[in-house]
Amino acid sequence: MSDPVTIEIADAIATITLNNPAAHNSLGLDALTALRGALEAVAALETVRVLVVTGAGDKTFCSGASLADLRSGKITGDDFQQVTDYLSAMAIPTIAALNGSVYGGGTELALSCDFRIGISGMRVRVPPATMGLCYPVSGINTFVRKLGPTTSKRLLLAAETFTDQKLIDLGLVDRLVTAEAFQSEVQALALSLSNHAPLAVQGMKSIIDQVAQGCLDQASAQGIVDQCWQSKDLQEGLLAQLEKRPPQFKGH
Repeated sequence: MSDPVTIEIADAIATITLNNPAAHNSLGLDALTALRGALEAVAALETVRVLVVTGAGDKTFCSGASLADLRSGKITGDDFQQVTDYLSAMAIPTIAALNGSVYGGGTELALSCDFRIGISGMRVRVPPATMGLCYPVSGINTFVRKLGPTTSKRLLLAAETFTDQKLIDLGLVDRLVTAEAFQSEVQALALSLSNHAPLAVQGMKSIIDQVAQGCLDQASAQGIVDQCWQSKDLQEGLLAQLEKRPPQFKGH
């Protein structure tokens, strides 16, 4: 049996792949445990500056929690929530590479990433109301914070299916590309992010997320800004601009 989640490290870019395409990359107990472990492993690697999360196959990114494991009690909504919360809180920038359609909790998994690139023709649907399930509180908070209350109600209450330009208009994805251009678009964004100054990137991500969540710690945020101003990376970046060459950032 293949691993439910795989990790690939290429230079400063880590890629985590949900590896159960036969079950639409749903997340049961084993897959959730493996995904949490993979996220923790990536977070512990100081050389990794960007994380890409994607799915195996060309049909589905993720269909959310395994219905069989939910029904049997092997997992709960809280188990799924702990993983998406961890992903959302990661210091490095994250990209959801949506290789196919997204269903249920897979939508929250995607929204927990900083950037989302999808394939033209993909669909998004979140059907908890059709099964008698009330989505977990933290997850609803993610939907409302990222998409607003109206779109969240259309997804969660009405279980509407969204596709094509509507996905961009509602903020479910940042861009849609053809299947042929998908990998190169994801790689280009990941490479661009990995080449930027990690202190500045991670610092600004932290401040943006605090502001978005309404929990800005002014002193902590100012400390982040001050650290960047005092960093060797800033000096390197300024010098590189003057010398008209690519900067070599070290993260300090």
